[in-house]
Amino acid sequence: MVFCRGYSNFGHGLWAMLLGLFESAVISLSDSTQAESGFIAPPFRDNPRGKTRKVGVELEVAGVTPEQMAEAIMAVVGGQVERTNPFESKVTDTELGDFRIELDADVLKNRGYQKRLEEMGIDIGEGEVRDNLEQVISRIAGLVVPLELVGPPVPWTQLPRLDVIRQELHEAGARGTHSSPFYAFGLHLNIEASSLAAAHILAVLRAFLLRYEWLMDAEDVDFSRRVTPYVQPYPKDYVAHVLNPAYRPNRNRLIDDFLAFTPTRNRPLDLLPLLAHLDEERVMAAPVEKELIKPRPAWHYRLPNCLIDESDWSLAVPWNHWMAVEELASQPEALNSECRRYLDTPGGIRRWLAERMQRFWS
Repeated sequence: MVFCRGYSNFGHGLWAMLLGLFESAVISLSDSTQAESGFIAPPFRDNPRGKTRKVGVELEVAGVTPEQMAEAIMAVVGGQVERTNPFESKVTDTELGDFRIELDADVLKNRGYQKRLEEMGIDIGEGEVRDNLEQVISRIAGLVVPLELVGPPVPWTQLPRLDVIRQELHEAGARGTHSSPFYAFGLHLNIEASSLAAAHILAVLRAFLLRYEWLMDAEDVDFSRRVTPYVQPYPKDYVAHVLNPAYRPNRNRLIDDFLAFTPTRNRPLDLLPLLAHLDEERVMAAPVEKELIKPRPAWHYRLPNCLIDESDWSLAVPWNHWMAVEELASQPEALNSECRRYLDTPGGIRRWLAERMQRFWS
């Protein structure tokens, strides 16, 4: 029985696929530039201006107070606290930039709850009553709403310093995704693009789609996050459209196709901030979540769990998983071969290969 067109038998085709899939992993793992800290250096190290690419990290946690989170930051990079309200604060003037600390619920940050109380005839105004109420709301909300640390964009070479902050939070008792069935907490990486050319964006997107099943297994994405709308996989018809080797769009076509097939930010790799940076008017004219899109020249990778309370986890884990995507994107011939193989391979074999990739990298 023939499973892949162009191969005379199953064994030959499977071996060729294994070689193609493992090639980029071997290159990445053997990269002599991997830092002692465990963070793999990206194959594309500079941004379009020739400067070191930056990355922003967002952590969603529970188990610590905003004050403890601020103390963890200042213990590593200095700074001072500026408190807006019980739901929002900043640590400013640090060695790396400004950090935001916030309960991840707009109804709290924007005081939307106060408007709803007014609609019920309850006007708490300003002052001590509101302050006391917000303290109570903050403590209760913390049971199910994550406390979010939003770091500034820093050069990727500074990731080990951010990881020291992660360690400080770990030691302070921060809890992550697996601590409760209610914690659909995640870690987001905002990774500056090394090029804004359509061909490069397409290459990274293709590499992500090809590595998606492996990333899901490698990250062991928690059930609580799989069932939320925030990291749903790309539609199969869009995947097939993008992986077609004949697909060579210019920038406008790339944006238009994305908006036609999948006009939402609720994907494990959210492209809308990057596409809006390229053409904000075009993106905002589509039926997308306009109020939530912040244009920036970065890949918004939002798939990983936040396992901050687990001793064998660090920021290097999701970063290095993303590096498997960039390694494949940096190899045009391997990328094109994998695109063809993916389209010609039954889904069961792809899942089997994803399992083998996970064992190889673990």
